[in-house]
Amino acid sequence: MNTDDYISMDREHLWHPYTRFSTFETKPLPVIVRGKGLYLFDADGNRYIDAISSWWACALGHGNDRIKDAIGNQADCLQQSILGNLSHPAAIELAGKLAGLMPRPNRHVLFSSDGASAVEAALKIAVQYGHNIGQPTRRRLAYLRDAYHGDTLGAVSVGFLESFHKPFKSILFPALSIPVPYRKEDERACLAEATHLFDQHTDEIAALIVEPLCQGAAGMKMYSAQYLRQLAALCREREVLLIVDEIATGFGRTGRMFAFEHAGIDPDIVCVGKALSAGYLPISAAIVKDDIYAAFSDQPVDHTFYHGHTFCGNPIAAAAALEALRIYEEIDIAAQARRIEALLKEALTPLSALPFVTDVRCLGAIGAVELSSRELVQTAKMALLEQRILARPLGQVVYLMPPLNTPDEHIKNLVNVFAQIVRSVVA
Repeated sequence: MNTDDYISMDREHLWHPYTRFSTFETKPLPVIVRGKGLYLFDADGNRYIDAISSWWACALGHGNDRIKDAIGNQADCLQQSILGNLSHPAAIELAGKLAGLMPRPNRHVLFSSDGASAVEAALKIAVQYGHNIGQPTRRRLAYLRDAYHGDTLGAVSVGFLESFHKPFKSILFPALSIPVPYRKEDERACLAEATHLFDQHTDEIAALIVEPLCQGAAGMKMYSAQYLRQLAALCREREVLLIVDEIATGFGRTGRMFAFEHAGIDPDIVCVGKALSAGYLPISAAIVKDDIYAAFSDQPVDHTFYHGHTFCGNPIAAAAALEALRIYEEIDIAAQARRIEALLKEALTPLSALPFVTDVRCLGAIGAVELSSRELVQTAKMALLEQRILARPLGQVVYLMPPLNTPDEHIKNLVNVFAQIVRSVVA
């Protein structure tokens, strides 16, 4: 098949996620056939910069030989085996590795296939935990305003975004919304409102779920480690489980292995995905403290967690994840993000003085520029695409989240072109 054949078949049969029909009505979408490092290549040989790590997943870029070899070696011996009443080495080793990355390794790991599935599992664990320990009234969930935790119904219930989820509002379960202080001076008022909400529903809240420090789909909105620390303390005082959604921020992206480490806290459940396998295969996990896990015994009463997915902990995906974790440790992946952060700040911070730029914010290898209108953002997106830079703005925000092992010279080139485009758009 040639490029035209692919484009024709694409239009006839492929439903693209989060893609407006108008996007490809006037111009066909690039048909990507290959990737290497920071770059993706289309069927016509054009090279693109993957400025968002393929939806924040490809922390090591594309075409990593070691991960490809790990996938092939695992495929040679075991392609699939369920974890229901069976086990296999790759899942066992990966669970142990993930537990060891937590503040304390007293954890059990439940695997899933994508971020939303890990979040669904965490929410259900929290609710069933209350039931199992004799606190059945604890079945409500709390979340941070503007949050996004995935597109399954449970995840949407604790991460409702009007622009994404409006048609489903009537079938979601009610959850409690906690304010988020995007300005330091708002922290006290937000904490007071959160405390009041907890006091009103002390015996009802099973868990609070948060995106730590950076609310991605909301537009890379950021809040302080201090506020996260205060929310964690509030949860401890009220015996509410704290679920931290590290699916976008985990594995070095914010300059620490996990974003919650900035706050020095020890969450009850940590959800990971995306970069868990460096974006090579779909795999995610809910990492759960042992004292919670212990409440799911079937003796003397059956409290088993009857939940799972066909491909949870798939051997090939687990092997990819294990090799990714080895590489992360060898290259100190969090230090790589801090290196990129310095380059992002150097190039992007001066943009805050420009007209129509309302904010510039950076956290690790996340650099976001907020503009005064969506029209300006769309103009910036098209200008970036003309320069073969793949970006997916969020509302009024254009952002960069490049692979964490990208060399300095490539990062400098990317951020300089990005900054020039923003300047030209707002001029």
